[in-house]
Amino acid sequence: MARILTLTLNPALDLTVQLPRLEAGQVNRSDAMHTHAAGKGVNVAQVLADLGHQLTVSGFLGEDNLQAFETLFARRGFVDAFIRVPGETRSNLKLAESDGRITDINGPGPQVSEAAQQALMDRLEQIAPGHDAVVVAGSLPLGVSAQWLQALIERLKHLGLNVALDTSGEALRAALKAGPWLIKPNTEELAEVLGCDVLSVAAQAEAAERLHAQGIEHVVISHGAEGVNWFSVGAALHATPPKVSVASTVGAGDSLLAGMLHGLLSAHTPEHSLRTATAIAAMAVTQIGFGIGDAAQLAQLKQGVRVRPLTEQ
Repeated sequence: MARILTLTLNPALDLTVQLPRLEAGQVNRSDAMHTHAAGKGVNVAQVLADLGHQLTVSGFLGEDNLQAFETLFARRGFVDAFIRVPGETRSNLKLAESDGRITDINGPGPQVSEAAQQALMDRLEQIAPGHDAVVVAGSLPLGVSAQWLQALIERLKHLGLNVALDTSGEALRAALKAGPWLIKPNTEELAEVLGCDVLSVAAQAEAAERLHAQGIEHVVISHGAEGVNWFSVGAALHATPPKVSVASTVGAGDSLLAGMLHGLLSAHTPEHSLRTATAIAAMAVTQIGFGIGDAAQLAQLKQGVRVRPLTEQ
């Protein structure tokens, strides 16, 4: 299997509160609470580990609340290459209602100094060679600019790595200029950075062609329960997921990205790669937490995924 590096620049401790229905301004009683060391790159790493890959995890972690992250990395066997910074890693509150609706309250995270940013660049120079791909996922912490992210991706490419990117807003706009190997926006995120509507298949195909010209080989556009469109150079596919009972949508996009990377690095056929990735994402929404805990359930979900060549009809 592959050696994969994931970068989570703004990780989080996720507190997920399950409750029947959120009543704003009222006293709400929860059914359960779960705390997870998380962040998009960390989530991706857990799914990739379950698929058999070797993981190195990096980014920035606050020094004041390391335990949950260090415990996870040790349990999962991840190589820990995070840069420690003063303060606390942010906490994110996820309110998960029984109908599948999620309300997110995300914290800001610690301030990351220029010295810490340079320390991460220096560490990546040392550890990145020998990995087969790198995932750069999530938001930017305080103190880190979109332009710095662009420079980071350019440096990773110079080191010979395929870069899979999942971010949004100004960070995505700047990062696209660096020409990552793969991107995974949803329609809203892509429309925002391109400044045009991308709801139709024709508009998405046109946008993907522009992105291919910038050196972006794979454009994966997620549509939630409606499925995913994958535009690679010379081919386009759509996958429709099976119907499932939704516990939480947190981590579904991260699971999709992990599945896509797994298929591409394993030299699976495009149809097989997209089918597996879509099934992994469908499995993610049935659970609280991250990873593939039930291989039989995943196999069953794969049978329910429909993959077809993508046309406007």
